[in-house]
Amino acid sequence: MFMTQKHLKIARTLGVAIVALSLGACATYKDEFATINSRLDQLDTKVQGAAQSAESANQSAQQANQRLDQMEGRLQRLESAPRRSPRG
Repeated sequence: MFMTQKHLKIARTLGVAIVALSLGACATYKDEFATINSRLDQLDTKVQGAAQSAESANQSAQQANQRLDQMEGRLQRLESAPRRSPRG
């Protein structure tokens, strides 16, 4: 079967339409990737902020533990000291 001019025009038009739709889909994907990248950047910023807060809380907890250790030593010395008899 030979293709007539009409068939060639239809085939050419369909080919152009398919290419146009494909390129349009690529643009859509670019927009979607840009949106996803933007959301990932926002999440990354939040994660970094949370990590800094966690580090700060960790340092505060370590300082509190050091103070408690110092107090524990003092309490043990006071508890092991001989008892005084009350005055009066």
